[in-house]
Amino acid sequence: MQAPLIIAISGASGSGKSLFTKNLFDAFSSQGKPVQVLREDHYYRAQDHLPMETREQNNYDHPNAFEHELLRAHLQALRSGEPIDYPHYCFKTHTRLPETERLNPAPVIILEGIMLLARPELLPSYDVKIFIDTPLDICLMRRMIRDVKERGRTIESVAKQYEQTVKPMYHEFIEPSRFTADVVVTQGGKNQIALDVIKSHIQQALT
Repeated sequence: MQAPLIIAISGASGSGKSLFTKNLFDAFSSQGKPVQVLREDHYYRAQDHLPMETREQNNYDHPNAFEHELLRAHLQALRSGEPIDYPHYCFKTHTRLPETERLNPAPVIILEGIMLLARPELLPSYDVKIFIDTPLDICLMRRMIRDVKERGRTIESVAKQYEQTVKPMYHEFIEPSRFTADVVVTQGGKNQIALDVIKSHIQQALT
């Protein structure tokens, strides 16, 4: 079995990573082409041992919030043709769910998350590194809408988290990681030229 093509898509929270990933996935799944998607969010560390008050105060925009050791092991397994037990995470309870999902290898694996390019030990795991470069004010607006609608947060709590951790961690970790990318994409997940370039690269991997 040929080793899969692993594509990492990174950028600020709300930058359009998920939309870019979805557009890539939809383009190939509609053709019946095998593409697997992994999300870094699923690898937030389990916090069952911590009280809810502590979980709510933790910094989720620091690289240490993620169990990147497990993610790296899973990417190595998939590259070797082995299945993984993909974790799931609950943003309302701030901890990992007990259920996992068995995922099989695929010729193309798309991975998306905020810290994927900020960890040097993860970089050798990727074949293509993409950074979605979107103005922070747009990212904040999108994050507010998402967190209030999907994660049960208040506008006040989202704004407070943004000022205390999201923005500082972006400047410390995420923004510098753009220089490790092979491709920097502007205009978010709807940049058709960038999508066409990456789709062409994936198409070659699938033939």
